[in-house]
Amino acid sequence: MSSAIKVSTLAQTALRSSVSSAAGFAVKRAGYRYYSAVKPKTLKETFAAKIPENIEKIKKLRKEHGAKVIGEVTLDQVYGGARGVKSLVWEGSVLDSEEGIRFRGKTIPECQAILPRAPGGEEPLPEGLFWLLLTGEVPTEEQVRALSAEWAARSDVPKFVEELIDRCPNTLHPMAQFSLAVTALEHESSFAKAYAKGINKKEYWNYTFEDSMDLIAKLPTIAAKIYRNIYKDGKVAEIQKDKDYGFNLANQLGFGGNKDFVDLMRLYLTIHSDHEGGNVSAHTTHLVGSALSSPMLSLAAGLNGLAGPLHGLANQEVLNWLTEMKKAVGDDLSDASIKDYLWSTLNAGRVVPGYGHAVLRKTDPRYTSQREFALKKLPEDPLFKLVSQVYKIAPGVLTEHGKTKNPYPNVDAHSGVLLQYYGLTEANYYTVLFGVSRALGVLPQLIIDRAVGAPIERPKSFSTEKYAEIVGATL
Repeated sequence: MSSAIKVSTLAQTALRSSVSSAAGFAVKRAGYRYYSAVKPKTLKETFAAKIPENIEKIKKLRKEHGAKVIGEVTLDQVYGGARGVKSLVWEGSVLDSEEGIRFRGKTIPECQAILPRAPGGEEPLPEGLFWLLLTGEVPTEEQVRALSAEWAARSDVPKFVEELIDRCPNTLHPMAQFSLAVTALEHESSFAKAYAKGINKKEYWNYTFEDSMDLIAKLPTIAAKIYRNIYKDGKVAEIQKDKDYGFNLANQLGFGGNKDFVDLMRLYLTIHSDHEGGNVSAHTTHLVGSALSSPMLSLAAGLNGLAGPLHGLANQEVLNWLTEMKKAVGDDLSDASIKDYLWSTLNAGRVVPGYGHAVLRKTDPRYTSQREFALKKLPEDPLFKLVSQVYKIAPGVLTEHGKTKNPYPNVDAHSGVLLQYYGLTEANYYTVLFGVSRALGVLPQLIIDRAVGAPIERPKSFSTEKYAEIVGATL
């Protein structure tokens, strides 16, 4: 029996037990839909059924249209970080400059409306988005609760990984600890073990799927252990097998008693998961995975990119900037006061953190979803009022300044304010939460890459002298 089949069998055994528990828990709540008598398809079965169709779709597209030019590359793009170059395949999401992100063609408000929720919850479960990103289908409530149970069943973190985190000094950045722990999970990789023994290429996706499911399941406990070690007492609650992913993360962090924070975690994990394939964390995970590195090593590489101040670390920088502003303006949130502070930031040669985006040319829908959450849950919070005033004034100032292509806020401009309100005040830690969420977006594409036989990524590079020759320039 192959190791992948062993893993799957063990997971299914645990899943049957967990689903029974989950069903018994859920029926006590008003409005819960009972499980049907017919066993629904699992996530793995749903995805496996789509592989032949997707492979044929790609073959047909390449055969009939492979020679067609879909864009051009300018020298400015080459030296500008490949900005806007059409060269990646990313099935889960597409980012439009005017309307924002769509997950499998669906906007964030549409996902909030159609994806299953927890009993009594107001926000969509991230399990549902993971299912949507991987398969292109909206799952049923029953399928999502079964996925919650399966992740809970796979959640045990190896003892040596826990000890590794415990040995890290508190001065080591939380993201460095997070990446270290994910890398260490390579020891458990089904893909790496199967590849070492020799497997058929058609089975790559199967082991990648198993690794991705195991990895996602363990991330809340790893993330919570890092948080509790650095900032609290080092004690982490056990995963509750009858609860959903967002609840367990919130509870292990120490905030499970606050229903609104639990719902915030569900929203946070959903909207931060995926943002097209060209951003650093997504592209890095895809690139490293294209070399047939395991999901553990691939995600760890992506996390290292996410840790950069020009990417995931930005939400931490936004909060620090807002805190500085609050000290400077005090209770004066007038238009004039905010405008003066914005200009003082720009005139000092600094950027306004949380504003601008490489692709977007409007307010980030992820920002809007968080703003709507705040308007419902914390409309009188002083920091939220400050954020609202910045939102009102900053686009005009940045437009007048003339050096920002997109003068509107992105997702980083808001998330820290919500976390602060509920007591998660340690800004250094915020990118770890972003990392847990981003795993839900990049790992589905990694599974898809292996299922359709995507090749190793290897673009062509030239020296500056060669580019000068190509464009007919004299240096």
